[in-house]
Amino acid sequence: MKKKYIVPAVLSSALLASSVSMSNVLAAPQESSVSSSVQAQKEWNQKANVPIFVKEKFAEKHSASNASNALNYLGKNEEKIGIKNPKKNLNVKSVQEDDLGMTHVRLKQTKNGVPVEGAEVIVHYNKDNEIVAVNGHHNKEVEGATIDTKASVSADQALQAAKTSVNAPEKLTYTPTTDLVVYPFTGKNSLAYKINVNFLGDEPGNWFVFVDANTGEVIDQYNALLHANEIKSKAHKSVGEGVLGTLRHLNTTKEKLPKQGTTFKLYDESHENLEGIYTYDFNTGKVFENKSASWKDEYQGPAVDAHYNSEKVYEYYLNEHGRNSLDGEGMAIKSYVHYGNDYNNAFWNGRYMTYGDGDGEYMVPLSAGLDVAAHEMTHGVITHTANLNYRFQSGALNESFADVFGTLIDEDDWEMGEDIMAPAAKEDGRTALRSLSNPDQFEVSGERAQYGDGRYPEHMDEFYNMPLSVDNGGVHVNSSITNHAAYLIGEQIGKQKLGQIYYRAISTYLTPTSDFSDARKAIEQSATDIYGENSPEFTAVTNGFDQVGIY
Repeated sequence: MKKKYIVPAVLSSALLASSVSMSNVLAAPQESSVSSSVQAQKEWNQKANVPIFVKEKFAEKHSASNASNALNYLGKNEEKIGIKNPKKNLNVKSVQEDDLGMTHVRLKQTKNGVPVEGAEVIVHYNKDNEIVAVNGHHNKEVEGATIDTKASVSADQALQAAKTSVNAPEKLTYTPTTDLVVYPFTGKNSLAYKINVNFLGDEPGNWFVFVDANTGEVIDQYNALLHANEIKSKAHKSVGEGVLGTLRHLNTTKEKLPKQGTTFKLYDESHENLEGIYTYDFNTGKVFENKSASWKDEYQGPAVDAHYNSEKVYEYYLNEHGRNSLDGEGMAIKSYVHYGNDYNNAFWNGRYMTYGDGDGEYMVPLSAGLDVAAHEMTHGVITHTANLNYRFQSGALNESFADVFGTLIDEDDWEMGEDIMAPAAKEDGRTALRSLSNPDQFEVSGERAQYGDGRYPEHMDEFYNMPLSVDNGGVHVNSSITNHAAYLIGEQIGKQKLGQIYYRAISTYLTPTSDFSDARKAIEQSATDIYGENSPEFTAVTNGFDQVGIY
């Protein structure tokens, strides 16, 4: 039986949105005029957060692996670790034990009790209650600054400013969330409302908007894109035909309504401790239904694939990593198909997956790709673990981990999206969306090309320095560098071990503002935890990152 690792389920907001460009597929941010007025002129102060990675050669033994002892340790080691008065400035976010017997205490930096955006520190215990490592990011500027954390602007006023700034429609997908944070921005640490506004439509949005809590000014923003009692239902085995004609065996539900006969629906509540797997038609907003257990109508094809692939991804995370659904706690897995018109994209909006039908020329319906489904659902896993900020290097890591797990779950090759390319794209030489093994065989699109040599990079020498207003700072372009590192590692140790190491990195070590260097350290430490220091697996990790210039 494969080892399973239980991980902390860190709750967070959504990350992603989408674009309409073929080569920007899989939750590319929209480079719209809505955000350019703010983003083109201002830059998030990402350097304010100081990275921390301390490994203890002589581990300090404690009476128990808990938050209190972790804070005591940080207090005794203020000079070495660099965090002043941790008991006052850090709040406990989660404490989780994994199947290696290690305990991980995740702490959130605060100022006068207000969370500091992006600043988290994790203290790691081994099974003997010894602290063996500390990592994360800490904002030293906020630590020493005098900041008034009392808001002058109301949360309702801030919400209205946020909705106006992103042209939000009257009807929102979910009730917006509004949280007061200290936000490092343009060299200033502002008290701000962090507001998540989520909506669908012609230009779907999963916007995070930061509104100054004293002036009301929008200072930053980015687009991070059941039964009535009288119904008798039971699990049922159905069969369907996917977009590419593949026969799919499906777990569905058979419903018998009084005086209306029997109906079969694309929802599956047969898995223990899982709320369910549901597949909806975006055009009707309803779960797909059929008069028979045979789903072979052409219109049903994208739904058949989405439903089948959702279960495959769910089973991978459960069987390989002991993770029960995207949040680790059995949340419902929902998919919508037939989104938009000729929509060459798919996205995770923080709550569910949404798939376009493609234009038939460059792309077929995107739910046909198992790796596409795995990519989008992995964004959901990341939302509930490392919660990597969707911008610059942390955003590129978000995309990269989604690509890596896409190719681990769809394990036949190292390509992303090879099953969704339509004939015209293949004739043009575009046989996949991205390649982990040979990134530079494909061109990047449009405005992004001017910031590099026009092809996906595979080494830091080819890194694209892009502004936030273009691809959220290069999240879909620079991700190919860390993608290639994963390929190089996987070729040495195999995909199963690569998955164990990478999953541990996102669930145990990475934090919202982690960059490429942090990722290397986290992945090296994960290899050490599972396979041992200086093991062949550890060596493969170091060699892989060396070869792409991440030191």
